[in-house]
Amino acid sequence: MPKFVVEADGGSRGNPGPAGYGAVVIDGVTGETLAEAAEYIGVATNNVAEYKGLIAGLKAAKALDPAADIHVRMDSKLVVEQMSGRWKIKHPDMKPLAAEAGRILPTGQVRYEWIPREKNKHADRLANEAMDAGKKGKQWEPSGSTAELDSKAGRKATRSAAAPAALGPPGDAAAGAAKARAALAASFELSAAVPEQAAPSVGWGAADLGTPATFVLLRHGETALTPEKRFSGSGGGDPELSAVGRRQADAVATALAARGTIQAVVSSPLLRCRETAGAVADRLGLDVDVEDGLRETDFGAWEGMTFAEVRERYADDLSAWLASPGVAPTGGGESFSAVATRVAATRDALLARYAGRTVLVVTHVTPVKTLVRLALGAPPESLFRMELSAASLSAVAYYADGNASLRLLNDTSHLR
Repeated sequence: MPKFVVEADGGSRGNPGPAGYGAVVIDGVTGETLAEAAEYIGVATNNVAEYKGLIAGLKAAKALDPAADIHVRMDSKLVVEQMSGRWKIKHPDMKPLAAEAGRILPTGQVRYEWIPREKNKHADRLANEAMDAGKKGKQWEPSGSTAELDSKAGRKATRSAAAPAALGPPGDAAAGAAKARAALAASFELSAAVPEQAAPSVGWGAADLGTPATFVLLRHGETALTPEKRFSGSGGGDPELSAVGRRQADAVATALAARGTIQAVVSSPLLRCRETAGAVADRLGLDVDVEDGLRETDFGAWEGMTFAEVRERYADDLSAWLASPGVAPTGGGESFSAVATRVAATRDALLARYAGRTVLVVTHVTPVKTLVRLALGAPPESLFRMELSAASLSAVAYYADGNASLRLLNDTSHLR
C-alpha cells in the first residue's frame, strides 16, 4: 500500500481577513513531492483556512491513490486534535469542514500528527503565496511557486549535515549556538573521513569552556493589573509598579546585593521593568542598559482584559492562539513565534556583549519563559506549563560551545 504524507496549512491576515491555504502530498518513502495545492479563499479565519488546506490535501492524496495510507502533518493543534477525535468541535463554522474532511477517506487510512511550524514550511509557503496572489486579485498558479524548491533545498541540507542545523526559535535548544553546531557538524564529517581520528565528545568533556555568560532573569514587580491577571503587554498602556510591586523590587534588590554576583543590569523599555531594574541597579551601583527586544508580547485587542473576557468576546481567536504559536492575538498583536525570534536575537546580542559575565535581565513573563524554553529545547506549548510569579528570579547559563543550562526557575524566596 502506498504511503503518502499530507502537509497542510492555512492563514488569515487579520483573523478574519484575507485568507489562503496550501497543501502538499509527499511520497512517504522517497520524500518526493507528488502534488501541491493552494488557493486564495477571500475573507476567513485562520481555522477555516487550515481546514480547507486539509481538505485540499486529502483530496489530492485520494486522486493519486484512494487506497494509500495517509499521514497528515499540520502545525494547527486545533485541527489535529479535532480530527483525531480528542477535542470536541463546537464552532458552527468548523463542524461542516471537519465533516467534509472526514468523508474524503476512510478513518482507518488517515492518521494525524501535530508538528512545529518550522517543519511545515512547504505548506506554509504555499498558503502565503495564495494570499499574496489574492492581494493582487489573482489566484495561485503552480508555475509561480517557489515552495517546492525551498522544500527540496531544506531536505538536501538536512541530508548533507552530520548534525542538525540550527533552526533558531522555536526549536533552538543550544541558545545562540549556530556557529558552534556548524563547527561540531564539520568535526563529525572530518572524523568520518579520517577513521583514525576520534570523534569529538558530546556531553561533559574535558575541554575548559571558560566562565559562562549567566542571565539572571527577573520578572518585574506587580502593577495594578498583575493580581487581576489581565493581559498586559507592549501594545496597551504602560503601567507603573504598584505599592506592592515597589516593595517586591526593594526585596529583590536586597537579595541580589547580598549575593554580590550581578555585574550588569539590562531592562525592557517598559516602565514596570525600568522601575524594577532601577531599584536593583541603585543598590548595586550599576547603570541600566535598556533593550527594546526584551519588551513583552503585544496582545493586540486583548490588552487590559482577563482571560475570561477574551474567551467571551474572541473565543475563536483565543482557541487559535492557544493551538498555534504562529497565531497572533486579535487586532494585529504579536504571535509567540514572532516574540521568540525577537527574544532570541536580543539574547544573542547580549551574549556577545556580556561574554563570561553575570547579567541581570529584567523583563516580562513571555520573554523569560521564551529564554527558558529555548535553553531547554522545549516546544512552544511549554510556555503554558510554566509558573512565573511577579518579581521571581530564574537563571540560565550559556557556555562557549553553544550549550545552555537552566539553573533556576521562579525563585520567590526573597519575597517571603
